[in-house]
Amino acid sequence: MATLVSLSAPVRLAADELLPKQQHLFDLLRSMGQVIVAYSGGTDSAYLAWAAQQALGEKAVAITADSASIPDSHKRDAEEFARQFGIRHEYIDTYEFDNPDYVKNASDRCFHCKDELFSRLEQVCRERNIQNVVYGVNVDDLGDYRPGQSAALKHQVKSPLVDANLTKAEIRELSRLAGLPTWDRPAAACLSSRIPYGTAVTIETVKTVERGEEEIKALGFRQFRVRFHGELVRLEISREELPKALTPEMAKAFTAIFKPLGFHYVTLDLEGYRQGSMNEVLATAARK
Repeated sequence: MATLVSLSAPVRLAADELLPKQQHLFDLLRSMGQVIVAYSGGTDSAYLAWAAQQALGEKAVAITADSASIPDSHKRDAEEFARQFGIRHEYIDTYEFDNPDYVKNASDRCFHCKDELFSRLEQVCRERNIQNVVYGVNVDDLGDYRPGQSAALKHQVKSPLVDANLTKAEIRELSRLAGLPTWDRPAAACLSSRIPYGTAVTIETVKTVERGEEEIKALGFRQFRVRFHGELVRLEISREELPKALTPEMAKAFTAIFKPLGFHYVTLDLEGYRQGSMNEVLATAARK
């Protein structure tokens, strides 16, 4: 079963134990000479982009995929973070929605997304004579089902957060100590992850999900997912926030958001938000 994520209180870890790990990360990045950071703007990639800038300055560039599967608000946040901390930042067009293997949304969808991104970043490396692409996978990610890691291996993308033996909690705490506003950012994933495996992923469906999630965010919720199931939408909201969601007034607000988006049924998942809950279906099938 997936672990519930709680951001109700920061995890306080000893700085004298964490700062040597951070220094090791800086040393790893500095040894690369120049790097491109695959940068989504989430907690991990933001910390990695900041660390690369600290270690390499202008020899590090953070590049974000300009994809329909990334919410526009996340792109704006990524831009603002880069501007605030003096990080070189660029966009690159990706075309995963042109790939039938991505659109059909099998269990390896994430592989095709990352394969597209890393292929585009490889092209930039060749054009600029840069040898290294890095991305923000951490030690905790290694135990989850993440086909994107296979794409990283295929393209020889480096994972310095893993090499520095940094966990998610440690990255959050080091980010907090560095004054990075991303230290307590809720876990995020691309919009296509909201669509069940086997249901085609289209730009229309991910944009519908994006509009719904922006509306829920405007209601004051922090950790949630809008799961697309055709005529039915399933809302996952963190257990800490479920009492706020389980009211007649909020039920009315949810209905007012999602009925105009084309959903016939609006449901609230009583198990709450689970990171990677769509993978639960895969785990169940594997046990049969």
